[in-house]
Amino acid sequence: MYGTLERGSTGLPPSVPFEQPKNLFRYGEQTLWSTQLHAGAAGAVSLANGTFRLFTTPLGQVGQGFTNALTIAETSLKEGGRVPAGIAYDVFGIACQVGRATSTGDSALGDANSTADSVRILSEIQTNGILTWDFTQTQVDIAPIQLIGAGGGAFGSVSISSEPQGTIGNMNNGAGSVFLYRKHPVALPGNSTFSILLRYGSRMGALAAGQDSTFVKVVLLGYYKNVIEIG
Repeated sequence: MYGTLERGSTGLPPSVPFEQPKNLFRYGEQTLWSTQLHAGAAGAVSLANGTFRLFTTPLGQVGQGFTNALTIAETSLKEGGRVPAGIAYDVFGIACQVGRATSTGDSALGDANSTADSVRILSEIQTNGILTWDFTQTQVDIAPIQLIGAGGGAFGSVSISSEPQGTIGNMNNGAGSVFLYRKHPVALPGNSTFSILLRYGSRMGALAAGQDSTFVKVVLLGYYKNVIEIG
């Protein structure tokens, strides 16, 4: 026999189980997202003291301020308020994008915030909006939207306009960094029920009469563990 044996070693190869494993675990990173629409109307739309629930309306259904079915651009949920079956999901980060629609009502999303009213409502959502976890019987405040950025996008470009409002800006909150759970991610077991509340204080302003709609999109960044049955 060549070489030396470690103390306590028998020199025999390690034991191998006679049975094949019944399942495998697959790990990865995934995002989940959901969007709330504040639809503009002919009259002013009050948002003060409002509470809006995200991650409740799945793909292909109507809700969260939209009058048409949500598409993949608005949400990735296959089932409202639930993590996909068979997946344990740990959230380590949250992003929040605030933007403008092209018109009132349920219209195309993503227009530039280039009017005084659209810049004002963006600033007020950032200042007065709070995101909160809702786990059926338990609510946990996350942070003000001011601390939860989109992580990218157009922001801060300002130009002089001849329109009555004078100086206008093409802005959103994309300059903000993603909110991270630096030590302890939020665990969402498979099939668990959850939502995120978008809440405003009493000093939140209103959408002005005839103002374009505004949307708030929340993205969860996390790890998943999927159990794959093989036997």
